[in-house]
Amino acid sequence: MFKKPVDVKTVQRLSGADKKKLRRTAKERFPQASDADLDAILPPKGEITLAKYPNHALVYAIEGEFPMIFNIDARGHDLFPTVYALWKVPHLLPAFTLKGGEVSRYVIGGADLMFPGISIPPEGFHSFEAGQPWAVKVPGNPAPIAVGITTMSSTEALKAGLRGKALRILHYYRDMLWDSADARYVPNEGFFEDIVVEDPNFVSTSQSPDSAEGTPEVTHESEDAAVDSSDTADPGIHNEATEEITDGINELKLPEDKSAEQAPDEKEHQTLTTEEIDSLLDKCLLQALYTSIKEKDLPMPGSTLWSNHILPCRPPGVTLDIKKSSHKKLSQWLQSKSSSGLISAKEDKYKKEVILLGINRKHPDYMAFKPEKRVQEPVEQEKSVAESSVTKQLEVAEIYKPSSHVKPIFMAVEADMEKYYSALEASDVVFRYVEKENLVKPTDKAKVILDVTLCDALYKGAIKKGSAYPTEIHKKDLGSTLLNRMQVHHKVTRGTQEVIRKGAIRTIQIMTERRQGNKKMTRLSGLECFLMDPDSLASELQKKFACSTTTAELPGKKGQYEVLVQGGVIDDLAKHLVDHYGVPKRYIEVYDKTKR
Repeated sequence: MFKKPVDVKTVQRLSGADKKKLRRTAKERFPQASDADLDAILPPKGEITLAKYPNHALVYAIEGEFPMIFNIDARGHDLFPTVYALWKVPHLLPAFTLKGGEVSRYVIGGADLMFPGISIPPEGFHSFEAGQPWAVKVPGNPAPIAVGITTMSSTEALKAGLRGKALRILHYYRDMLWDSADARYVPNEGFFEDIVVEDPNFVSTSQSPDSAEGTPEVTHESEDAAVDSSDTADPGIHNEATEEITDGINELKLPEDKSAEQAPDEKEHQTLTTEEIDSLLDKCLLQALYTSIKEKDLPMPGSTLWSNHILPCRPPGVTLDIKKSSHKKLSQWLQSKSSSGLISAKEDKYKKEVILLGINRKHPDYMAFKPEKRVQEPVEQEKSVAESSVTKQLEVAEIYKPSSHVKPIFMAVEADMEKYYSALEASDVVFRYVEKENLVKPTDKAKVILDVTLCDALYKGAIKKGSAYPTEIHKKDLGSTLLNRMQVHHKVTRGTQEVIRKGAIRTIQIMTERRQGNKKMTRLSGLECFLMDPDSLASELQKKFACSTTTAELPGKKGQYEVLVQGGVIDDLAKHLVDHYGVPKRYIEVYDKTKR
């Protein structure tokens, strides 16, 4: 977020009302903070400045001192404390503790935090949800070194065997936000230019009850703990600590979380050898060829084969990673099966997409295999149900706000002019006016007589000059005509998030096009309207379709991003948005330019 130098667009002082609003929002965001804590980071009598950055970040600072709070999307609610704020109030956020100080060099180098790089407390992790703000600490040092947002819940982390990304780092010690303070400083003697270690003056061994800190040993293996190395210059970082993390799964306990019972199974399968993984891959492929892949499904992209057929056939509790097999890549594995004659597969010119063309059901391996009759992995089913309960809480509604045209109608029946109305509620208002003024035509109860007020509300300015105004309207047309004279808005609700925007809601655009010859790329845009984070979705799709993904800001459209997905997964992607995120089909537009 603040890795590279960037010029501030504007800086302004907050008014008294804005300072109170910021304080209320901070109190809601950090419920564990006391009034004294908030006074420390947002002094009531001090001047607070707001700096706006080109990357849509907002930074609130004590004038003449330090930045204290920032917001990453300019919407004003998802606030995060800076390290300066955490050095004043260390318990403001719960914190993950690294396995050792050596890991800190990668975090303050701009890398995201992976689970194998985190020390597991004896009592296990405290429960957390995806999308929550957490801090990062070094063992033996009370001052946090970074702030980020969780990428998965504690339940999902356990089911994944404590693998994968734990925290997407947004801000860290020595980044550009830290460096922007004129009087920048370090909180203790454990902070160095390229590493943070234990504070020699910190003698307390107690742990904050609000954090996920343990009392780990500082070992040389810590530098190999998994940190997301995609953003660091050291390509040699690997996960030697995975085995140690896996061995501790049985001891993890989450409050009121029965999913920990799955941990022993996960432990059993996390230490598979390369030969065992190869054998398991072959078994899953044969199981899929028998049970779920039909001739009518062919040809089938390799990414679809992997995500929709291979993975569901793996045993319960097993994390199947193609990179740990002898083949290393999905394309190489499928080509080896094609060479053996079990399947027929073809790779495109640029070796970016492997296609399953056919199945040899007379192959000796196929004929000798006896498929298992079992329910698909219960852990994954539980996970999908749990995720659906979260992601499907999407509600999209078109709402209307009274305009100056219809103001006399609403005032006549004492309806609130500042309220947003559904189509039914707005129609009810106009029919209340009709009833109050007794405008139903006596000789035809299906029609309403237009008095001057109602006629002006419905038609003034909409009738061509010189044309006669209507004197009556059918009841079935009254509500829709009124809605046409109101301001259209839309409300999107997902879980606890809610946003109201002016205008009709835009659709999600999914478009597949060709690039560099036969290479296909699928573009996905319009996610912001449905409260979907492009970066999180890109990471999710990368795993689901076993392909590369990236995000990019749309040219000329600030704050609007698109997700680029390798391959022609247009139909699977649309289905995923409907099934997993609850997006109504009518709000998804699909364009396949490769067929033109």
